[in-house]
Amino acid sequence: MVVRRTRGIDPGTVLVLGGRSEIGLQVALRLAPGRAVVLAARRCEDLDAETAALTAAGATAVHPVEFDADDTASHPALLGKIAADYGPIGVAVLAFGVLGDQSRAEADPAHALAVVHTDYTAQISVLTILANEMRSRGSGRLVVFSSVAGVRVRRANYVYGSAKAGLDGFASGLADALHGSGVHLLLARPGFVVGKMTEGMTPAPFSSTPDQVAAAVVTALGRRSARVWIPGILRPVFFGMRLLPQAVWRRLPR
Repeated sequence: MVVRRTRGIDPGTVLVLGGRSEIGLQVALRLAPGRAVVLAARRCEDLDAETAALTAAGATAVHPVEFDADDTASHPALLGKIAADYGPIGVAVLAFGVLGDQSRAEADPAHALAVVHTDYTAQISVLTILANEMRSRGSGRLVVFSSVAGVRVRRANYVYGSAKAGLDGFASGLADALHGSGVHLLLARPGFVVGKMTEGMTPAPFSSTPDQVAAAVVTALGRRSARVWIPGILRPVFFGMRLLPQAVWRRLPR
């Protein structure tokens, strides 16, 4: 991959919440030239490979910081400290999340709640904090990863899908609330992504890679798009899928 300086995107520090994420790292690599990058993740001392890749891509500095997405009480202080220590956040990429185990979640409510907490509640926490901080400055970009799994929730992964459906709705409403504030929210709706998170699973039709998702996201950021489907063919596909009878829909695989 050839990394080029991005244009039309707000200056400032790039923050990746979920600094070990393949997609998050690929987005950061494209935004890195001439910018400082903060990689926020658990066990941040183990981010040497990611730090080296970003430095090679042209980042002026790379700062690993400890971040526990599920510890929502820690979010205000952590995000405030990041901005104070490393400069205003120009682009924040929410790249954390879990797939969870659907079968386990159906039998174990604690596991179902854990999936929803990470994929929905924790996302709302950081989005609200970041949106307020950026709005006070009048600039900034937020990248939120929804999923086609949340467009119409399937029986095969309804716990994960319901969390993504909630996040999609929240982010859509937040984007409208931010209109005219100088802050832009990009809602990404990828399909099945072939990577570490889905290792061992059979890829669905119209699958993509983390590199392809990141390329589409950065292009959409440069265009100030409100939403991006990855790949684009999924938009008309899921328009049609909304019309499928429920009896057919419930038998569809993950």
